[in-house]
Amino acid sequence: MKASETHHERMANMTFGSVYPHYVTKIEKKGRTKEELLQVIEWLTGFDKLKVQNLIDNKVTFEEFFRQAKLNQNAHLITGMICGYRIEEIDNPLTQKVRYLDKLVDELAKGRKMEKILREE
Repeated sequence: MKASETHHERMANMTFGSVYPHYVTKIEKKGRTKEELLQVIEWLTGFDKLKVQNLIDNKVTFEEFFRQAKLNQNAHLITGMICGYRIEEIDNPLTQKVRYLDKLVDELAKGRKMEKILREE
């Protein structure tokens, strides 16, 4: 992905808590639950429900969010298109991690089976 530095900076400075409600709305509209969303976040980052709430309460940026995360060893298996970009071609590591999360939320909203979302196949 050849996005501008401004794009990458915007991603880094965006707070997780400002995006999280949009994730919840997106998945609940499609009949999925907040618990499933939290399961997906925990799989990717290692953050449990309490940690996610703490990060939201502390208004952490995505840069800090992913600095604290222990990325799942299978995160590299998250591929495909999101927001017009092929995830595996994104050249900025932080932007790629944010897009990993976006892609997982997207798959959850589209009704994909949890074991496929969590790359357990």
